[in-house]
Amino acid sequence: MRAGPLDAEDFAGDLFLALATQGRLELDAAVADEAVAGLRRTLDVVVDRMRILRVWEGGARPAVCDLPPGLAQAVVDVVFAEQLTPGRLEHAARELPKYIEALRLARRPPR
Repeated sequence: MRAGPLDAEDFAGDLFLALATQGRLELDAAVADEAVAGLRRTLDVVVDRMRILRVWEGGARPAVCDLPPGLAQAVVDVVFAEQLTPGRLEHAARELPKYIEALRLARRPPR
């Protein structure tokens, strides 16, 4: 595991898309379907976190201690993550659909 700053090399959506388009990436249908489902869940989480961040950064906001406990923790988590790795959520939101499409293209139907 690498320590240090994160950069564009941490995502390979374009590479996976190219490999799948060229027919050089193939997965059994069940494996591809499971991976796509997991990536879609991850993308949903990323989008939800981005929504929380936009609302929080968008103007008047209550004190975190005045929020319901689950929401308060979500706000703290997403704001902290954005401070540690600015723009990472947006980058993930752009890259995850590429992975999803690549896996969809790489799906080899059952025989």
